[in-house]
Amino acid sequence: MPPQKKDVRAAGRASKKRPPAFLKNLRGVKNWKEAGAWLDWRDIEDIECITPDQAGVARGKMMPSSKFTSNTSLALPSAVFMTTISGGYPQDGGDFTYPADDGDLKLLPDLSTLSAVPWESDPTAQVICDLVHQDGRSVEFTPRNLLKRVVKAYGERGLRPVVAPEIEFYLVHKNPDPDYPLTPPVGRSGRPIGGGQGYSIAGVNEFDELIDDIYHFSEMQGLEIDTLIHEEGAGQLEINLRHGDPVELADQVFLFKRTIREAALKHDTYATFMAKPIQGQPGSAMHIHQSVVDLSSGRNIFSDENGEETEAFRHFVGGMQRHMPSALVMMAPYVNSYRRLTKAASAPVNTDWGYDNRTTAFRIPRSDPSARRVENRIPSSDANPYLALAGSLACGLIGIAERIEPEAPVGKAANEEEIDLPRGLLEAVGLLEADDALRTMLGASFISTYGAIKKAEFETFMEVISPWEREYLLLNV
Repeated sequence: MPPQKKDVRAAGRASKKRPPAFLKNLRGVKNWKEAGAWLDWRDIEDIECITPDQAGVARGKMMPSSKFTSNTSLALPSAVFMTTISGGYPQDGGDFTYPADDGDLKLLPDLSTLSAVPWESDPTAQVICDLVHQDGRSVEFTPRNLLKRVVKAYGERGLRPVVAPEIEFYLVHKNPDPDYPLTPPVGRSGRPIGGGQGYSIAGVNEFDELIDDIYHFSEMQGLEIDTLIHEEGAGQLEINLRHGDPVELADQVFLFKRTIREAALKHDTYATFMAKPIQGQPGSAMHIHQSVVDLSSGRNIFSDENGEETEAFRHFVGGMQRHMPSALVMMAPYVNSYRRLTKAASAPVNTDWGYDNRTTAFRIPRSDPSARRVENRIPSSDANPYLALAGSLACGLIGIAERIEPEAPVGKAANEEEIDLPRGLLEAVGLLEADDALRTMLGASFISTYGAIKKAEFETFMEVISPWEREYLLLNV
């Protein structure tokens, strides 16, 4: 090669700047300048500005990416966060007053959550937003803000909670008519999936292509799956996430639910996070592993220098035992949720705790002292992850603050004992409204708003006549 040509090419290569590292981030940027460059580099046309409502449903607005980065003010009506799962609104009553003007709440994008929407045909991005009043005050009753409030309460005591959720869900045949029961899907074998497939690799392989899409969609959003297994139910799967910050993990569950539903629809299947979608099959849970770290030392406060259990560990468990019945409606938010919490059905029925005992509400898994944690097995997969984490962590922190001693651990089958958790939605709402410690921790406006929504949902449910009533009452009463 002639020397002059070699010099020209070398100079050309040197003149090309390597793109900044943040452009390759799958998830999150630091500021608006980086956000604009990140969107341009990917040729993003549209962006979804989303936030979870009380049910954990994504609400928000879609706009061109150029408008998103031009300092456009975003807002949603406050009524969006007072809506029942069926689209209705609660009536004024008790401590709840519906805002007469239905004023706007401002959406503030959290740029650390910016990511692609991989299932869209046109280049699209998404960003999770927080909500504030027009004067900049945080909106107390919205789910993401509520979880931040609880995490802040830990920080004020020099502590940082760490969580790892596990989410179970069912794949089911498409069922556009709600009058018909759900049925398991047909896998690659061409036969309907049966139960008893716990940890079966063959059961997972039945849905290889769908699961590949779940992994692919997750990777493109910067979401990390720790493990995926087939659970006991017919077509029931479970995804485990790596431990981390509660708000970040709630964001991931929020996005994972959306991702899994979209992947299933691509394969002409429904994915459902109902707590008890199929009669005679196990319910679906969202187990939450929890530990607490001292901010100054970075040490897990559940273990001392000798690796033994600490008072903080016992008090955390004590707080869970005492206050979880009151927080249950945040873990089991619908009428269907209580169909899962029945005796001998692989779900808790009381507030017992034990070591590596999966029949208890609060299981202490086998681990090294540095990883000592409390697994809350009460929440169902239909729970809003922000609310379930907020409620669970709040109970533990109240226990630490009030030095609540737990009962003795149990080593037997605790879920065959008498049920002492609330048996229905209204009872659970009443306990939440009456718990002064939780009201202080979570805020009065959340308690009143959430309670009003749940009461309205119950009244809507009571308008529906079930097949059981037609079967046993029609000709017998």
